[in-house]
Amino acid sequence: MSDFVRVCTTDQLPEVGAVVADFDGRRVAIVRDSYGDVHAIDDTCTHANVSLAEGEVEGRTLECWLHGSRFDLVNGEPTGLPATVPVAVHTVKIEGPDVYVALTND
Repeated sequence: MSDFVRVCTTDQLPEVGAVVADFDGRRVAIVRDSYGDVHAIDDTCTHANVSLAEGEVEGRTLECWLHGSRFDLVNGEPTGLPATVPVAVHTVKIEGPDVYVALTND
């Protein structure tokens, strides 16, 4: 698992919502969706340069708190304006209670 970094435990995640992990200055939102799945996406909204982790999760979508841009947690694609540029998504592994993330180079 050399490509993966342990970021938290599942107990440290909200039932539905996000926390932020910092990878040497790169902020990543670790998000538990409405179905209980865990995702990792870059924490910065591509429209307004604010933290996505502060937004609301509905289903497998994260809504930016500032202007309402919505992003698909699986592929990072914007699903609601005003954002038109996707956010980077990262691979997540759950081993026991531990959450691991592998960063992409995007």
